[in-house]
Amino acid sequence: MEFEVKAKLKYKVKSDSSIILSIHASDKYQKIVDETLIISPKIVATEMESAWEGNRLISLAVKPAENLSITYKAIVNNSFKIKEIRNVREADIAKLPSDVLPYLYPSRYCQSDKLYRLANNMFGYKKNDFEKVQALTYWIYLNVEYLSGSTDSETSAYDTVTEQAGVCRDFAHLGIALCRALTIPARYFTGYAYLLQPQDFHACFEAYINGQWLLFDATKLVPLNGMIKIATGRDAADAAVANIFGDVDFVSSAVSCDLVDQSLEPFYADHEQNFAISYT
Repeated sequence: MEFEVKAKLKYKVKSDSSIILSIHASDKYQKIVDETLIISPKIVATEMESAWEGNRLISLAVKPAENLSITYKAIVNNSFKIKEIRNVREADIAKLPSDVLPYLYPSRYCQSDKLYRLANNMFGYKKNDFEKVQALTYWIYLNVEYLSGSTDSETSAYDTVTEQAGVCRDFAHLGIALCRALTIPARYFTGYAYLLQPQDFHACFEAYINGQWLLFDATKLVPLNGMIKIATGRDAADAAVANIFGDVDFVSSAVSCDLVDQSLEPFYADHEQNFAISYT
């Protein structure tokens, strides 16, 4: 399914600085049909990949200027798969691939070690990993209020349980932490999202079940088959849209994700169904 995605970021640069951006659509399991990157004033962008996730990054060395504008546009086929989940096997930790193991451990924003008792008391009785993740995702949806401006860059999953309010990244962090507390590998997923209002970058999470990464979104704000993946990581620290080193002020952003000349039957996950979306 083809989507046109756009991101325009504006900054005010006050001193010699560096900016590392993660706004390019992933080329892992997605087809990039066309893409452009325009930077004004003109600056050479160094393209690179994150060491272990393969997220696409661009690095900019910027000089003081009134305004820095970065515009990214792409046509992307997201190549999602709707999978029927049957005969779920409990994860054999000793046999997990080495690249999956880091997603079992606590991380900066996902303190799964502090949520072990909560997760197992509330969801440990479910008969398999898929049902556990369905249940915890639905619990977050019911019990955490989506409230813009209620959290900041320091808010963790543990904070979100306490405050019971947050935005998409907080919902994702809590889902990841609860999964890991249940010994289910989980990772952060950020991307462009079709039908999200207002348009912005969106965060959700993937859980490793039956040898595959399945997508879950406790916000229920967007169809799961309308996502264009940008990056994955242990949490938002690994998949930030921008990392800034120096004196740079964020001015504005404009993001969009539109369907290209096709129709889409939106897929919203139901906590009682046996189907899930995979982007791998």
